[in-house]
Amino acid sequence: MSEAPQPGRGLNELVGLTLAALAEGRRRRGGPLPAGGPVRVRAAIHAALGVSPDRTSLLTRTGIGSTAAITGLVEALAAGSVDPADPWCAAHLHCPPLPVAVAADLAVSALNPSLDSWDQAPAATTIETEVVAALAALAGFDPTRATGTITTGGTESNLMGLLLARDAAHADAAGTGPSGRLRVFRSAAAHLSVDRAAAVLGLDDPPVAVIPTDGQDRMRLDLLRRALAEHPGPAVVVATAGTTDAGAVDPLREIAAAVEEHRRRPPLRRPPAAPAATGHPASSGWLHVDAAYGGGALFSDRLAACLDGLALADSVSLDLHKLGWQPAPAGVFLTPRPDGWPSVRVAHADYLRSEDDEAAGFPSLLDRSLRTTRRADSFPIAVTLRALGRAGLGALVDACHDLARHAERTVQADPRLESAFPVTLSTIVFRYRPRAGAAGSAAECTTDRLNRLNADIRRTLLLDGRAVVGRTRTGPDRAVHLKLTLLNHDATHADVDALLRLVAEIGDELAGEDGGGIGSVS
Repeated sequence: MSEAPQPGRGLNELVGLTLAALAEGRRRRGGPLPAGGPVRVRAAIHAALGVSPDRTSLLTRTGIGSTAAITGLVEALAAGSVDPADPWCAAHLHCPPLPVAVAADLAVSALNPSLDSWDQAPAATTIETEVVAALAALAGFDPTRATGTITTGGTESNLMGLLLARDAAHADAAGTGPSGRLRVFRSAAAHLSVDRAAAVLGLDDPPVAVIPTDGQDRMRLDLLRRALAEHPGPAVVVATAGTTDAGAVDPLREIAAAVEEHRRRPPLRRPPAAPAATGHPASSGWLHVDAAYGGGALFSDRLAACLDGLALADSVSLDLHKLGWQPAPAGVFLTPRPDGWPSVRVAHADYLRSEDDEAAGFPSLLDRSLRTTRRADSFPIAVTLRALGRAGLGALVDACHDLARHAERTVQADPRLESAFPVTLSTIVFRYRPRAGAAGSAAECTTDRLNRLNADIRRTLLLDGRAVVGRTRTGPDRAVHLKLTLLNHDATHADVDALLRLVAEIGDELAGEDGGGIGSVS
């Protein structure tokens, strides 16, 4: 007979079981990811869930009890996961969370506060307010005036930025008429969430304007200025501080100046101005900076200058589950003004917030988010800031930057590898090319064959469970490249050298087996 369900079973015992199962799962995995690919992982997870090939349900009548469930499933999860703490797990902006932040996150899960009303989160309400103030000051905003919130990440933060920009434009009389529609401008390297947000908000008519990038993956300022000059209506420009592929930072100060020029330019047609009903200042220009990746550079004395001009933005996205080493989600959305966010203001929610309660000193953060129920994800951030300080976090950022610069030197020293962009933050984009004189040498390589080789190198590493390396397409021919995103501050130069050597060796094997044949990859 199975163990009876015990919802109130002691947390201490279950946490101990969880830690032991995590260790056993890591031991079973034996590397940065499980070997065997999707088929093998799916079979192992189905077994742990008790799901049979005939689709027997995970949800049985009696269950198997807490001990068996937590032990079996945590072990299976760890064995079947990629491990961002492994130095050869380097594909994505996927950080190994700091133990102090993980421990703090456990406290949040145990207490389960929700930030949609003070009486569900008395302490967490103050904690989030102070975390937002500290990060606003880090971004260069006046912390006594700035407004912000913790989000699920850059996607939600970018949606918030475009939402506020849209409603600010609606407050401007220049936003009326077909020629006065708000248009979104972003670089060719901007995150996909910008276009998604524009579609959700109905800002894709006219379509999002894509500004080409330069050889370092940065928005071309000259082309942005030209595009803004040709647009008669309000504009929101999304600049990127830390592109997903290259980690490049757009010229923020110069882009801010271009937005200000557009803001001051007389509209082609302006009917008599009406009072703004939304509470936003009238605006025909808005600068949103997506610093989800690069925002972490603000902790570093060495790299903070890369974000010069960030304080001129109308809104900013940060993600501390990247260069902040927090458990996801740990996004941040900031604006420099204290005028509130009418776009998300709730007119009637007496069960969550009332004016007389607020007048009596019971604050509400309900108008700071698109969400209602909301975890206290600010708490792990607060514990981390308190524990490490700016210098401690800056040292971790610098360690990752050092790894990337070392990787760049290693790539440049190997004739089989070529880099696509200079290192800005902690990412190196490169590809394998067979060396001259080898079977199927570089002289014989077509773009299609190089694409296939590089895609196959990555898949070979994944299927063998040896390494997690990213891929992207870049350059004028949109060629397949590999990518190391180095967020593991405990990794060493030797780890990076060994990984790049492994990539090149597998490339040599595949090039020899391929024999110079031509293929293609989608």
